[in-house]
Amino acid sequence: MNCCECCEAKFGFSNITGIDYSPSAIQLSGSIIEKEGLSNIKLKVEDFLNLSTKLSGFHICIDKGTFDAISLNPDNAIEKRKQYVKSLSGALNVKGFFLITSCNWTKEELLDEFSEGFELFEELPTPTFSFGGRSGNSVTALVFQKT
Repeated sequence: MNCCECCEAKFGFSNITGIDYSPSAIQLSGSIIEKEGLSNIKLKVEDFLNLSTKLSGFHICIDKGTFDAISLNPDNAIEKRKQYVKSLSGALNVKGFFLITSCNWTKEELLDEFSEGFELFEELPTPTFSFGGRSGNSVTALVFQKT
């Protein structure tokens, strides 16, 4: 879990679920949620590449680093990226939104990775930098909608 779940809860969102494959990460998140006095967040130990069928029907999914981490896995990264997209598709409702923040992928690369079953809804602004007469972003943040 990252800070997104706590922020969502503080802004009045309900029925929030945070997942991680690591039981210790879920335990740490649980202690943060308890400290913050937030009761509308459910935490589950789940491997996003092998989601249980119980994790479906979501209106919004947020990724801040999971796709990046999966992409860096030296053991069959291409297949794992495809499985990620399949799992995401199973978790989201039709017309549901997927927000991704990546420091490893460009907008064009993410458009290609999520071309099956998703369309770009919006590109979110991120800080820019200039070097050698060119400008760029160190982070890409996109909103996709499931088709």
